[in-house]
Amino acid sequence: MIDSILAELRTAENLKNCIIESVLLDSTDKKVTVGLITDRAYSDSDKLFALKALKKYIPAQFDCDIKIIKLTPDAEMVKRSVAEAIAKNFRAISVTLDESDITVQKRGDDFEYTISVMSALSTAGICERVTECLKKTYCGNFYGRCVECKKLADELEVEEEHENVDFEVPIRKFTIADFAFLEGSEKQDTAVYISDLNFESEKVVICGTIEDIRERTYTNSKNVEKTYYNFTISDTTAMLRVTYFTRLRSIEKIKTLKVGDSIVCTGKSELYKGFLRFTANSIDYGSVPAGFVPEKRVSKPVPKYYETVKPQPFSDISQTDMFTDTSLPQCLKGQTFVVFDLETTGLNSSPASGNMDSIIEIGAYKVKDGVICESFTTFINPARKLSEEIINLTGITEEMVSAAPTYEKVMPDFYKFCDGAILVGHNAAGFDFKFVDYYCAKLGYMLERRIIDTLPLSQELLFLSNYKLNTVADKFGITFNHHRAIDDAYVTAKIFIELIKIKKSLPK
Repeated sequence: MIDSILAELRTAENLKNCIIESVLLDSTDKKVTVGLITDRAYSDSDKLFALKALKKYIPAQFDCDIKIIKLTPDAEMVKRSVAEAIAKNFRAISVTLDESDITVQKRGDDFEYTISVMSALSTAGICERVTECLKKTYCGNFYGRCVECKKLADELEVEEEHENVDFEVPIRKFTIADFAFLEGSEKQDTAVYISDLNFESEKVVICGTIEDIRERTYTNSKNVEKTYYNFTISDTTAMLRVTYFTRLRSIEKIKTLKVGDSIVCTGKSELYKGFLRFTANSIDYGSVPAGFVPEKRVSKPVPKYYETVKPQPFSDISQTDMFTDTSLPQCLKGQTFVVFDLETTGLNSSPASGNMDSIIEIGAYKVKDGVICESFTTFINPARKLSEEIINLTGITEEMVSAAPTYEKVMPDFYKFCDGAILVGHNAAGFDFKFVDYYCAKLGYMLERRIIDTLPLSQELLFLSNYKLNTVADKFGITFNHHRAIDDAYVTAKIFIELIKIKKSLPK
């Protein structure tokens, strides 16, 4: 029946390569939800056509809904998926493979992949199984073949395992000024920088100015209504929301506090799904020292080795003989840039304002002497469910991130990739950098790099109706698969080079 359904759906031009990604049956509400993946832009009329076609195959007593995701694979995505399928289904073969043993070519809607394997290994069923895995994720047709690899088993290079040296980053503290008791019983001399408070502790002291106060109530286990407060305080390094549950002996004292007062909070810090919770046990008076200048953050050293994500050499035929182009400014020569883009679970880039969202994909390219020469790309397991909105926007599914490494494994490698480079991104200062800075800092890596943002640079140099990435790309005749980090990063790199050609100097 699936073949019949697909045959009918594929009569629509924009669904001609579609696949059925999922079928969900809700027996309680008597509803069937079908998930489709297509590689083409679709319209409301295409969706109505598909819904009408599906209803023919669903019992009349069931309601029917449809969800369509547009996902356009490229050769690099298919190559990664081929490697993942081999690693999952053919472990003996996967240990002998490296990146260069898999090649993928795109021909129209079709993909042809070649796997080089050692002659001593059985290749039975490899291509059939890999193709089956690919068809569950992507649209189009896939054709694979295995060829004999010339290297012998005793010629295989066994990569020596290296361990990066661990390094404990000290927590910064400052001396509390003008301490005075309000309701506490123990004098506090020092406070932790709020920006450094990304750890759990049963007792930690912070100090800052009240920026906001909210009085709230709750009902306890004895059905008695109680009062608690939410304070937002700042010590100039960061802001933090503090929860304080009142006591009878101190409630009147707490009620005297107002916005602008400087306080010292002693309490407990907890991390839950990226959200920092701070519950104060006692509140006293105290302030940040006059003329306070934060100490520079001490960072872990750059890792000596890549451990999880290794950059790959990158070449682009459009860059050939780039330096014969006299319009390429001198300011690009002798410089290294890392142009990056992220996909995330949402828009919250500050743990102080709620549940910090997670990175689900990093795409980055290294530009040396004006030439794009290396790529760094990976999915990241966010340790949470992806929303339907994010899946539809990015085309990234649960299956793509579930087996991916966590940020703890990825960010040290990304930090190494960025070493000595100027960071570049489109709206990077307002969004992307906040994520990489936060997740690197959680691991002790301080990503203090110069940032060039192509969004304000585009606004300065171009006259467009808007300055979204795809609009700027259209200006330079660049086409790409928008809302995928690796594609957005590549396009941003191309745009950056073109903008610097126009400006003929780097932004100050």
